[in-house]
Amino acid sequence: MAIEPGTKAPDFQLRDQHGQSVTLGDYRGGRSVVLLFYPYAFTGVCTGELCALRDALPTFVNDDVQLLAVSCDSPFTLRVFGEREGLDYPLLSDFWPHGEIARAYGVFDEERGCALRGTFIIDKEGVVRWTVVNGLPDARDLNDYVTALRTL
Repeated sequence: MAIEPGTKAPDFQLRDQHGQSVTLGDYRGGRSVVLLFYPYAFTGVCTGELCALRDALPTFVNDDVQLLAVSCDSPFTLRVFGEREGLDYPLLSDFWPHGEIARAYGVFDEERGCALRGTFIIDKEGVVRWTVVNGLPDARDLNDYVTALRTL
């Protein structure tokens, strides 16, 4: 079960597609975070969602907001995926221990070994303020993120 709004977001430290360490806590007090879990790089729905975010990037990466996208793919896979699709925001690898952060947020599919489509809007104090979880085949609506961010 996904963590609910009003819950303190579990902190984490993951490597991005360039091997850099990214910690959720680094954004506390400075920026809200759109934390987006997706099943797999190079798949149709995931590529579509992440490219839509790329195309609207100033809404999701600015002085007030940081987008962090997480999958259980290896950092090497994420690097190639990011370069191929022109994704200039952090693609974080929850590869090992496999799915540990997705589990912490309640969005790991044990049967398939990947993250579900879960999105968490986390405020500047580190509290989850909005969430949505979709099944693997169901894309999320970016407009919902924009609406949720306006309420912060």
